[in-house]
Amino acid sequence: MTLRQLAQHVATIPGNISGMARLDHFDVEKFSEPPALESTAAIVAAFDASVAQAKADLAATDDAAMMQTWSFNRGGQPIMTVPRIGVYRSVLLNHLYHHRGQLTVYLRLLDVPVPSIYGPSADEDPFA
Repeated sequence: MTLRQLAQHVATIPGNISGMARLDHFDVEKFSEPPALESTAAIVAAFDASVAQAKADLAATDDAAMMQTWSFNRGGQPIMTVPRIGVYRSVLLNHLYHHRGQLTVYLRLLDVPVPSIYGPSADEDPFA
C-alpha cells in the first residue's frame, strides 16, 4: 500500500470492523474499497468518525450479543467462526496494531518523527 492508502486503512479500521461485527456474518466477496481520501485532514476526519462509530457499535452490543457466533465468509463459505467478542479482540485490535506498526515504519523511512505509541519514542526528547 502507499502511505496514503495505509493511513486511510488505519483510519477506517475501527468503524469498518465494528460494523462488520454488528452483523451475523461478513462475506469478503461483497466488500468494496471505499473512495480514496486525498488529504491529511480527510484521513483524520475519517479516523475520528471511525472511532465514534466503533464506540457506538460497542455500546449497542450487550454481553449476550458479544458471545453469539459470528462468521467471516468467502462466497458464502465460512473461513472463520468465532464469538463476536473475538472479532473485536482478534480482528479489530490486532489488525489495527499490525497496520499501525507498518505506518510507523513508513514514517521512520520518511524521516518523520514517530509519535509515542506505547511510551516515548526514540524521536522524543526525554528531557523535555
